[in-house]
Amino acid sequence: MEYLESLFIMFTRLRWTDLLDIAVVAFLIYRLLPMFRSSGAVRIAQTVGTLLLLSWITDLLDMYALNYLLDQVLQVGFLAIVILFQPELRRMIDHLLSNVKLAGFFGLEKPTQETELVIGQVVRACESMSRDRVGALIVFGRDSALDEYIRSGTEIQGQVSEQLIRNIFFPKAALHDGAMIIREGKIAAAGCVLPLSASHAISADLGTRHRAGVGMSEASDAVVVIVSEETGIISVAVGGVLKRYLAPQMLERMLRNELCKEPKEASNDLMDKVKRMVQKQSDRKEGGSDREK
Repeated sequence: MEYLESLFIMFTRLRWTDLLDIAVVAFLIYRLLPMFRSSGAVRIAQTVGTLLLLSWITDLLDMYALNYLLDQVLQVGFLAIVILFQPELRRMIDHLLSNVKLAGFFGLEKPTQETELVIGQVVRACESMSRDRVGALIVFGRDSALDEYIRSGTEIQGQVSEQLIRNIFFPKAALHDGAMIIREGKIAAAGCVLPLSASHAISADLGTRHRAGVGMSEASDAVVVIVSEETGIISVAVGGVLKRYLAPQMLERMLRNELCKEPKEASNDLMDKVKRMVQKQSDRKEGGSDREK
């Protein structure tokens, strides 16, 4: 009972800034954890963890020479990590910043109706290519900056249409081997080179196109549609997870769920939660003041 009483007293003394502090820390942890699904982030974490563990063991065993060398490595370790893992760190930072959706605050989200039209054209193109066994790799950009991948291909900036998509992925077309990137309702580029996933969860039967699709979803918040050239199976990769054997109707439903968010949904959920907590704290203080009166 004493423990519960002390816990209750501690909660009653919390200020709204304490609640905001806790909410922000929880939000950062929630957003940072998914980044460690990517192989690059795992490599960085393993390298740092190994160095810290070795330093602690050598200090515990009084291995002065080795401990001194590890201390020197750790002193310049941050600079070394930045140099060695520069691409991975850039993707991690970009992934983190992409979750702070400033566009939602200012009403700059892409209209849902326009996005639905784009989805409809892509679904029809994928249905046709699946039937004809034509391979395709289509990236829907969201908040992550995809400039480096767009520069790796041929910029198009064209209107999204079923015919244009099918022409680009036609087996004898010059750009059919790369990925198409759709951003802001336009085909930004085609023939783009994407990062390959090193995940062991991907079946050995799947080729480079599927590994590139999963790798892109690991490195960014993009939604990637893959059509297999061998089987015609339609797949979608989101957040490093590959979902296969999708019918056109299921593909359309998934794309709508991922890309067509209402303005209210697209707003920052953290701020809504903080507002509710602040309101509760204010109501509690007003209730305490009324009882004192």
